Amino acid sequence: MRLTAAIGAFISAALLTSCTLEPHYERPKAPVPDTWTGKSQSAANTTAAVNMGWRDFFPDKNMQRLIELALANNRDLRIAALNVQATQAQYRIQRADLFPTVEATGLEQIQKYPSGVSASSGGSGTSTSGQTSRYFEAGVGFTSYEIDLFGKVRSLNHEAFETYLSSAQTRRSTQLSLIAQVVSAYLTVLADETILKVTRETLQSQMESYNLTRRSLDAGTTTALAFRQAATTVDTAKANLAQYTRQAAQDRNALGLLIGGPLPDDISFEIDLGAVNLSADFPAGVPSEVLTNRPDVLAAEHTLIAANADIGAARAAFFPSITLTGQFGSASTQLSGLFKAGSAAWSFTPQITLPIFTGGRNKASLDLSRIEKDINIAQYEKTLQTAFREVDDALSARQTLDEQLTAQRALLDDTSQSYQLADLRFKNGVDSFLPVLDAQRALYSAQQSVISLELIRLQNMATLYKALGGGMREASRP
Repeated sequence: MRLTAAIGAFISAALLTSCTLEPHYERPKAPVPDTWTGKSQSAANTTAAVNMGWRDFFPDKNMQRLIELALANNRDLRIAALNVQATQAQYRIQRADLFPTVEATGLEQIQKYPSGVSASSGGSGTSTSGQTSRYFEAGVGFTSYEIDLFGKVRSLNHEAFETYLSSAQTRRSTQLSLIAQVVSAYLTVLADETILKVTRETLQSQMESYNLTRRSLDAGTTTALAFRQAATTVDTAKANLAQYTRQAAQDRNALGLLIGGPLPDDISFEIDLGAVNLSADFPAGVPSEVLTNRPDVLAAEHTLIAANADIGAARAAFFPSITLTGQFGSASTQLSGLFKAGSAAWSFTPQITLPIFTGGRNKASLDLSRIEKDINIAQYEKTLQTAFREVDDALSARQTLDEQLTAQRALLDDTSQSYQLADLRFKNGVDSFLPVLDAQRALYSAQQSVISLELIRLQNMATLYKALGGGMREASRP
């Protein structure tokens, strides 16, 4: 027992005095401008998106229901969550190397050699004279436990831990992207339904014009050319209706894939796209403060810290390593005497290994770990630059899309009035059908443009929420 206590005290002291050869980590300076070039005046002094839950940002109940289903059932998110669990298990495996593995063992050894043959080759060193010998042993011990004097095991443990944290942030990034994708897909379906509605109304209007033109042709008050022109508008509207019906079905299927199942029957897609509102709160603050909260940036930094820890493990390979093997128990030639007085047995085998010649392996491993750190620094900086561009593009688009949509709505009003005047002049016999045809086409095109711009504006806001690393908390339940 004194030996066991001594070994335990030695291991404890070694653990407490062990050092690490990892370089001191410093976060690289953010290689991005200090201000958003696309930041509008209305975005100043607002609530940070990183502190907003997705329920705050997406208040629409249908939207929230679809997001809930996606977070519960989406397979990509499930795979990301399982990857986090896998890296967590790998970290626990690596962490176990910090402590000795203590095992209880039991042994029975039976030997027999021909008469006159020494059993020394078998390891006992005694002559068996053709008799059978038995040996019993039981004990508790550990095998090849490395004393982490130079921090190799701790560096590897740190590396595994940072890899686990990186995978957790990757899962958060997947979740954030999924929320934005669900919102974008839902808005796309709403836009499909709106365009279908406009197309049906346009087809009905053009059918009325077509029937009127046919009656006029029969009465001899119009030409065959005007009749054929009216027919082309009807055929075009029918083709558009088939196209948008197909597109709406495909977009519904895409949304179903995101939520991981069929669309619920109680979800309404009859909402006017222009009536959908998203939160307008975005962060003030400098980009370096905002972007470092993005999950992909955090994941890149954890990967960089892991690479930094790997340098410590590579450095430790140049120094001696000490391993311990020990066992304490009982041994006897008879099973009945295994635990009797005087049967105590113990062994303790410390071993030190000093690298003398490795063919340059250790030097190459250290060089490789340093190069991998430099690669991860570049990847971290690129991730920050990409994040800045995504946010700045979305902020720039936000202001210009609002201005463009205002102008497009004004154009739609003018086009609508032009069509009404052209139709009235045609019905009163003042003009031919050609001005009506041109006005119908212009009106239909203007209606499509307004719907498309409304969709792009709302999708851009969802993209901006994702680009800013929006909060994951559900928040603000009534």
